[in-house]
Amino acid sequence: MKKRTQEILSRLDQVYTREYKCYLNYETPWQLLIATMLSAQCTDARVNVVTKDLFQKYDTLEKFAGSSLEELEQDIRPTGFYHTKARNIIGAARKLVTEYHGEVPDTLEELTSLPGVGRKTANVILGNIYQKPSVVVDTHVKRISTRLGFTREKDPEKIEYDLMKELPKDHWILYNIQIITFGRQICFARNPKCEECFLTDYCLEYKKKNKRRDK
Repeated sequence: MKKRTQEILSRLDQVYTREYKCYLNYETPWQLLIATMLSAQCTDARVNVVTKDLFQKYDTLEKFAGSSLEELEQDIRPTGFYHTKARNIIGAARKLVTEYHGEVPDTLEELTSLPGVGRKTANVILGNIYQKPSVVVDTHVKRISTRLGFTREKDPEKIEYDLMKELPKDHWILYNIQIITFGRQICFARNPKCEECFLTDYCLEYKKKNKRRDK
C-alpha cells in the first residue's frame, strides 16, 4: 500500500473509528436487500422512514413476492422511481422464493442475477451480511475517491476495481462507511467545508482551488 493511501486511511480511522455500521435499518438479509434497492437515488433516512411501515406490512419475503404491483408502488412512492423499484422488488422476491428457498445468495454473480440488483447493491449485501470484503461505490465514494486521486474513472464498476487495487482488503467495507459520513458532514458535492476538512493536503480539488486563487 502506498504511504499516501495509508496516511489517508489512518486519518479516516482516527476520526470515524473502524466501527462497522449500516445506515439502513433491517433485521434480515432480504430486508437489507430491499432497503438497498429502495436507496437508489434516495437518502437512507427517507428509506428508513418508508421501510418502518413497509416491513411490518410485508413481514415475509413471500408477501413481497405475491404483492400487487400498484399497491407496492404506492407503499414505496416516497423513495422515487417507484414504478421500476416495485417491479424489481417483486421480481427479486419471487426469484429468491422460487430459486433460493427464501435465502439471499452470497455471491456477486447470483446477487446480480436478481432483478434490479447491480454491483453496488450486491456488494452491500456481501459486506454487511456475509462479511466478505467488498467495495461499494455510491455517490459519496465516487466523488471523494476522485478528489483524493484514488481514481480518474467515471464508471462505478471501474472505480470499484481502482479502489480494490488501491485499498487494503480490511478497508474495503470500512472505507465506504467512513466516506459516507465524511461526505455527509464535510465533503459535500457543492460548497464542501474545506476549512473543517482533515484531508485537504491530499485533496486534488483543494489544490486546484488554491492554485486558481494564487493566480
